[in-house]
Amino acid sequence: MGIVAGLDSSPDFTRIVVCDTDTGAVLRQGYAPHPVESPGGGRPSDIDPQAWLLSLGEAAGGGLLEGVQAIGVSAQQNALIPLDAQGNTVRPALVGGDKRAQVAAADLIDALGGREAWARAVGSVPQAAQPVTKLRWLARSEPENALRTALLLQAHDWLVWQLLGRPVRRTTDRGGASGTGYWSAASGAWRPDLIELALGHQAVLPEVIGPADAAGTTPEGLLISAGTGETMAAAFGLGIGLGDAVVSLGASGSVMAVHPEALTDQSGMITSLADATGLHLPVVTTLNAVRALRGTAELLGLPDLEGLSELAMKSTPGSHGLVLLPYLEGERTPNLPHTAGTLAGLRRESMRPEHLARAAFEGMLCSLADALDVLRGRGVEVRRVFLLGPAAELPAVQAAAPSLFGAQVVVPQPADYAAIGAARQAAWALGVSQGSLDPRTPPAWQGAAAQVLEPGDDLAVGQAVRQQFVSVREQTHPGAFQA
Repeated sequence: MGIVAGLDSSPDFTRIVVCDTDTGAVLRQGYAPHPVESPGGGRPSDIDPQAWLLSLGEAAGGGLLEGVQAIGVSAQQNALIPLDAQGNTVRPALVGGDKRAQVAAADLIDALGGREAWARAVGSVPQAAQPVTKLRWLARSEPENALRTALLLQAHDWLVWQLLGRPVRRTTDRGGASGTGYWSAASGAWRPDLIELALGHQAVLPEVIGPADAAGTTPEGLLISAGTGETMAAAFGLGIGLGDAVVSLGASGSVMAVHPEALTDQSGMITSLADATGLHLPVVTTLNAVRALRGTAELLGLPDLEGLSELAMKSTPGSHGLVLLPYLEGERTPNLPHTAGTLAGLRRESMRPEHLARAAFEGMLCSLADALDVLRGRGVEVRRVFLLGPAAELPAVQAAAPSLFGAQVVVPQPADYAAIGAARQAAWALGVSQGSLDPRTPPAWQGAAAQVLEPGDDLAVGQAVRQQFVSVREQTHPGAFQA
């Protein structure tokens, strides 16, 4: 069939991969950081989107896109670009987890009647990062800019629109729309009433097109697919499907799984996103993952996580009775925003550095297993767990994760999965346009190269360690997981 490209515009850089449409093999790639200071200047959470175009142009230099027939676009989520009636930016894009919007999130929750009302409406409860919350912040803090705002786009919508030459038709996909806070994953429709609640007036929203649809074709004949958010693109690039979950180990953690239905969760622990294939992607996040490991390494005077892992491997499962509840920044799953971490089970024989190191790894993984159980408790099937992030390579993580999660663990080799997912989407849209692919079935690309770890004989021991963690959690925070 030919070659396609996937473009991932992350918060810091643009990555482009060029792939074979049949196999998904990466043939060549380009990279460029966003300009250190965006053309518009301003705060770190205010970015002139022209910066994304500048790095895109640099990453695509040297004839990288020569011969490419279609492009897919993945981009950072939660970046809101308010445009005026002429399609010009009203102000720099609002990006990331903007702390300025925390009060606005609380305001919105109250304005609609509480967390449960939001969960029923759109499958998520407003957080500072979400576009709907940024709209409320804009209306309260910059009322003149809010009044000028006539059109709302997110990062991947805006980039697709620019690549197509700013046509009258503006599009997005289900995945990107599902993170806004004003689109319902359950009904598949925008909620203009929530735009009005947040912004104070209506605004034009892009058309939500299907996973295999094309957003358009450039004058040069280059097909541009629907595009999607980074999370959905990475899941698509990994090739996860029903029965698969993804656990991401960053400073905070997240657990997501593919599910055929949208999940409504009145507690707000589940955020009901849509994936890039037409299914759903419920997500549960924890505030504490690798930050608990880093804190423990600092406490023990260790220079890095590799040293902490090596020390932890000198202990045994259960850490001689030590249990760490790693709620160092408060916690979201369970909802304990004002709590602190807890170290339980201190005895003379357990007060050794290697046992504390092991307890940090077990505490982090048990907390993420709690998040997995939130999804399992709602009928989400989890047969395999894909483990992502640099910490997934640590021996102490790999030794404990399969038995604590109670599932096969897959550790993919590091790769640009969001860009690969965007390219796979481009190949799908291209194949559908040529009549060679079914709009209901994405191209079958080679899966990610990965290590596969089985619980094996360690399953019973791991589940005992897990029960030890649950007992301490229930004793310290009784009923924390009761809705």
